[in-house]
Amino acid sequence: MGPCLCEYQQCGVKLFARQLFEMMSDQMSGSWDGTYDHGSKSDDSHHFERLYAEPMYDAFVCPLTKQVMRDPVTLENGQTFEREAIEKWFKECKESGKKPVCPLTLKELRSTDLNPSIALRNTIEEWAARNEAAQLDVARRLLSQGGAENDILQALKYIQQICQNSRSSKHTIRNAHLIPMIVDMLKNSSRTVRCKALETLHIVAEDDDDNKEVMAEGDMVRSIVKFLTHEHSKEREEAVSLLYELSKSEALSEKIGSVNGAILILVGMASSNSENVLSIEKADKTLENLESCEKNVQQMAECGRLQPLLRLILEGPPETKLSMASYLGELVLSNDVKVLVARSVGSSLINVMRSGNMQSREAALKALNQISSCEASSRLLLEAGILPSLVKDLFTVGNNQLPMRLKEVSATILANLVNNSGYDFETIPLGPDNQTLVSEHVVHNLLHLISNTGPAIGSKLLQVLVGLTTSPTTVLDVVSSIKSSGATISLIQFIEAPQLDLRMASIKLLQNLSPHMGQELADSLRGTAGQLGSLIRVVSEDMGTEEQAAAIGLLADLPERDLGLTRLMLDEGVFHMVIPRIRKIRQGGDIRGSRFVTPYLEGLTRVLSRVTFALADESAALALCREENVAALFIELLQANGLDKIQMVSAMALENLSQESKNLTRFPELASPGFCGSFFHCFSKPPVITGLCCVHGGTCSIKETFCLLEGQAVGKLVSLLDHRNENVVEASLAALSTLIDDGVDIERGVTVLWDAEAIKPIIDVLLEKRTENLRRRAVWAMERILRTEDIAYEISGDQNVSANVSMALVDAFRNSDYRTRQIAERALKHIDKIPKFSEVFPNTR
Repeated sequence: MGPCLCEYQQCGVKLFARQLFEMMSDQMSGSWDGTYDHGSKSDDSHHFERLYAEPMYDAFVCPLTKQVMRDPVTLENGQTFEREAIEKWFKECKESGKKPVCPLTLKELRSTDLNPSIALRNTIEEWAARNEAAQLDVARRLLSQGGAENDILQALKYIQQICQNSRSSKHTIRNAHLIPMIVDMLKNSSRTVRCKALETLHIVAEDDDDNKEVMAEGDMVRSIVKFLTHEHSKEREEAVSLLYELSKSEALSEKIGSVNGAILILVGMASSNSENVLSIEKADKTLENLESCEKNVQQMAECGRLQPLLRLILEGPPETKLSMASYLGELVLSNDVKVLVARSVGSSLINVMRSGNMQSREAALKALNQISSCEASSRLLLEAGILPSLVKDLFTVGNNQLPMRLKEVSATILANLVNNSGYDFETIPLGPDNQTLVSEHVVHNLLHLISNTGPAIGSKLLQVLVGLTTSPTTVLDVVSSIKSSGATISLIQFIEAPQLDLRMASIKLLQNLSPHMGQELADSLRGTAGQLGSLIRVVSEDMGTEEQAAAIGLLADLPERDLGLTRLMLDEGVFHMVIPRIRKIRQGGDIRGSRFVTPYLEGLTRVLSRVTFALADESAALALCREENVAALFIELLQANGLDKIQMVSAMALENLSQESKNLTRFPELASPGFCGSFFHCFSKPPVITGLCCVHGGTCSIKETFCLLEGQAVGKLVSLLDHRNENVVEASLAALSTLIDDGVDIERGVTVLWDAEAIKPIIDVLLEKRTENLRRRAVWAMERILRTEDIAYEISGDQNVSANVSMALVDAFRNSDYRTRQIAERALKHIDKIPKFSEVFPNTR
């Protein structure tokens, strides 16, 4: 039983060993393919096999790998194998739990010791060197003569095999002057050859600085970069892999970066969604290697890859930090990039601005100026604490003060922060005394600097005040400080400044101040210094610029009922200048596409409307409105859809004009009845007069008496009663109300509104109660409408409408101010007289 079992076990071991040998032979020949391929029979390069200086002996070949051995070792039984292969064989035996056996004899071995076969290795190396020299000679001839495509490919393949065989073989390629020949293959017409040449150069250069140095000569790097733009993905992939290998050399990194467009292309590849993953990874790693050169880092920043530059600002040596910060100040950055920079290095730059030497502070200030011009980045800088240091730099005088050129940069940064951040600056303390940017002392200092520095700094600080007066939370503090400083005249004088930035900032600031100190500004402009004339000249010089929009806006914001200012503007010809400009814009003039056309047109319209407030007191205003047919112009402007302010101002102007219609209408002169007619009325028949205005009772026209009926304005005003903007609705209702006001035939005016289908929109306005002013006007209009019994009966015919009107009037009577309550009470008395209304009225009392 025992011997049989032992015999069975021995058979099993042999069977296992044979299967393991076959399996490993297959695996190893596959896994070592190309690694140990040293001119073996498996190489399909028959052209080169025929050029062996002497034949390949069987003893050179490992039984396991079927490849020429590089490190032959001998077992205790005398069999020779490649060291790596036999070690793997023994490992497999051990892992399977079997004793080690010889792969050839399958007999068990007492020891796994491996004895180097030095003589055989030397013989193989000598044989390989002789054959290598012969084959390199053939490869050189094929590459130099430009042979057939297959021959060139075989030559390149053999060069790859030589290099992969050992690192020391690469010097052979270099000494044989094959590198320039391989580079020449990049110009070959065959895409396959070009790809193989790129692949070969990569292998030749890998981990060999001497070969890379050779490649740095001439235009090879430029040629490789060109391949990055080729359509064929394989060429791009091989080119970027080669560049990655070359970029490991610092000298070549600088040369790669010097090739025009190289870094831009690499940055594009690294962020591409269309390249394959390997190419993207290689491009990114190449860029990382190129970061060793500062010039490359700057180029990357220009191309949008800022992280290397930001990293050097944070971690680089002092000289590098300074140069990178200086360069950052010169870049043109997108808003997203500004936010990235502010978040990454904002605090670091602020610290340098506070405590660095003057050169470093200048670099930091310029970089901060670059990134402070968008909302998100400016908020980040404020949160990092930039404001106190910035204001301190502006106000400091003496030995530690900044040069004026840097104070200008500080003022620019401050203007950016105030105008872009949206921050509430009354909440940011500037120091331990808790003063803020809108504290009286600080505003006085800003005003002092504006008056006592040059126009460059002055214009930026004026922009700071513009930003502070734009915010409703800080404007009153600034207004109070300006008034207490007595600086109004000084600010107005900047209107005459020759510098555009200074002049425009001054005009914008005065425009922001005008709602709070309009009369003071108007009084100052009426002085003898001529600033009003300067402001008018700005408006009249061109059309549609930002400065003009601001200047006309300032004129429009001045108190509209200041008769003295209106007279001065009449004398200066302002209105004669404004009218043709409005008409040109409405007719599609050259500035229709201008960025500032809307605020410019709004300003022109508002300035023209002020003349309608002076009709009763100034004959020149009346003459101008008649001469220029101003009423017709405002009726046209009612149709400026989308321009709410223009529609509102036009309706207000038409209200003023229509108020004068009852005074301007011409009543007919009746002939004397004669002698008989004086005693006998049968002889006196009243003459029949036609063509009279049904509302004003005389002869009307849009041009001479500004009659809304004659100007066909009623329908246009009615259409605005359902406007989304309640200010437009209120102005339109006010203009329509002039047709039922005291001094006109109210009953006929109501009939005009009925015919124009205005009653229902007026009722809707009453019911909506959008604002108190609108409700007051609607209640007033309904009281007038209900005086006309015929119309009142028509309204009462719809029970829902009559009920809603009744309830709205009762609500106004109960919840409005005293004046509105009085009007609502009169309207309810009219309702009480109408049966159909009174049926629902008791339920609403």
